[in-house]
Amino acid sequence: MDKINLLTTIAVVSMFTSLFLSFFLVTVKTEYKLSNRLFAFFLVLTAIDISANLGHLSEIYLNTRVFLSSIFFLQLPTFYLYVLSVCYTDFKLKPKHLIHGVTFLVANLILLPRFYTVNLAAKISFLENSSSRLEIQLNHIFMHIQIVGYVIAAFMVLRRAKKIYLENYAGANIKSLNWLFQFTMALSAFYFTALLKNIFKFTQYPNVSKGLKIGLLPFAMIIIFWYLYKALNHPDLFRNVDSKLKLVKRIISEEKNSEHPSVTDEEYNEELLKLKKYMIEEQPFLNPSLTILDVSKDIGIPVRDLSILINHKLEQHFYDFVNTYRIERAMDILKDGAKSKLTILEILYDVGFNSKSSFNTAFKKYTGNTPTYYRKNL
Repeated sequence: MDKINLLTTIAVVSMFTSLFLSFFLVTVKTEYKLSNRLFAFFLVLTAIDISANLGHLSEIYLNTRVFLSSIFFLQLPTFYLYVLSVCYTDFKLKPKHLIHGVTFLVANLILLPRFYTVNLAAKISFLENSSSRLEIQLNHIFMHIQIVGYVIAAFMVLRRAKKIYLENYAGANIKSLNWLFQFTMALSAFYFTALLKNIFKFTQYPNVSKGLKIGLLPFAMIIIFWYLYKALNHPDLFRNVDSKLKLVKRIISEEKNSEHPSVTDEEYNEELLKLKKYMIEEQPFLNPSLTILDVSKDIGIPVRDLSILINHKLEQHFYDFVNTYRIERAMDILKDGAKSKLTILEILYDVGFNSKSSFNTAFKKYTGNTPTYYRKNL
């Protein structure tokens, strides 16, 4: 009895935390309204999904209870759209996105003949023998395919967005994509556990399914609180990229298929000298929000050519290319005895970083040591 009460408490806390966070995301003032609203909708769907498992707390119609259970089919599609909105600044909801609700619609339509439209006795009989019902089995197959498909799709979006970011941006906000990747990993673990729960439900080991179901409740609460912590402590965490930007790999492919390459090797060498002179004399890397478009405008080299020059010819992402100059300037400051009173935090802001973690990572990648160790061992 105590275990049941504990699980019920966890479920109720998770449900109300989801609703609170969704309210916070919808009402908070931010320029990322679409992202916030999509994730708020995802949280509302999560709360509804949790409530569907609390039927013993309230008497609700069987039709309503089964319909609420089918809400699961909308959760991952909504999360996928949320990932798109976070990754790409130009993402907008369009009528074509309604296709993501097809599995939800189909899952309910196949239940019409033998569940939704029959009498109460037939409904109870249907649910008591649910494991052998073709409709339930089909819905579980749809569920498993959807979990695998949307998880893979979300990671593909994140992978592409990160590549675009590294090739075109030099800010410190790569951490937002890294965090979203971690969050997607956690959600993937949750949904794959749910997948295993459903598989065991139709085997000779139903107790394993019940055990996994019990474990999913605190797991869901941990994930929700984790996101709540991030949302409250880092409201400006998320930044996105332009989805119209092409990956260098694709640009190179287009160049090879073109009969007339836009730039010769000799012209690339001239542009490289121009770029290096600009970086040294103008020091644009001091701008923490520097993009490849900014550099292109300043030195008069088309973004396409500049991207090939840095990301392909130099075999270095624009992100790393700019950070190299920032780290070299930081090393000069650390070597300067007259600036020994400057803190590491002051230095990282001075050279163009706006995140201590990204500065430490870049510095160690370039020198093999932390900034503090480097300063002490000069």
